Amino acid sequence: MKETELTGILRTEDFGSAGSRRVLASGRIPAVIYGKKEPVHITLDSIEFHNKIRHFSESTLLEMKVGTKKHSVLMKAYQENVLRGEIYHVDFFEVTKGTALRTNVPLILEGNPEGARFGGVLEQVAFEVEVESLPKDLPRHIVVDVSALGLNESISVEEIPSIAGVTILTPGDYTVASVRSVREEVEEPAEDEDILEAVSDDEDSGVATDESE
Repeated sequence: MKETELTGILRTEDFGSAGSRRVLASGRIPAVIYGKKEPVHITLDSIEFHNKIRHFSESTLLEMKVGTKKHSVLMKAYQENVLRGEIYHVDFFEVTKGTALRTNVPLILEGNPEGARFGGVLEQVAFEVEVESLPKDLPRHIVVDVSALGLNESISVEEIPSIAGVTILTPGDYTVASVRSVREEVEEPAEDEDILEAVSDDEDSGVATDESE
């Protein structure tokens, strides 16, 4: 089975918090598919979902098989017990073929900035953008080339190359990444140290004067 394929079992009874605990205890995860007429309640195999979740994001189209039916869905949210490392509920949104949808798509930086040759450090500011597209055109991620970024330069959303069938909704002036100088940050503490030394010298001088008096 592919990384983007999941199998769910229809859940028709034993709802509520007590029912969810029983589902989790059986090695499955309660989940809901929204988007059509009525929500579809299902359960997922816990091991399968944990193994596959690292391979997809909010913009990954997933094929959910429930009985004889197949649903094209996006994972919209999941609830997790971080301390125990357990996922205890997942929400999916079913997409309709031929109908545009809005979702967030991850940004991946590519290339070694020109400014890095002069002591600059690449800093990613935005990690995703909101887009609108048909399900068939939805990209799993968007690659942003930062090779040409010089020292103290940045690249914004409006500079991302256009993608066929995809409209980026995030404002164009939002910064995606920048190359900042580390040298300035290193020199600033040195100035603070000079000030502290000057204050210290003044205090030492004042003490000496008092003793002479």
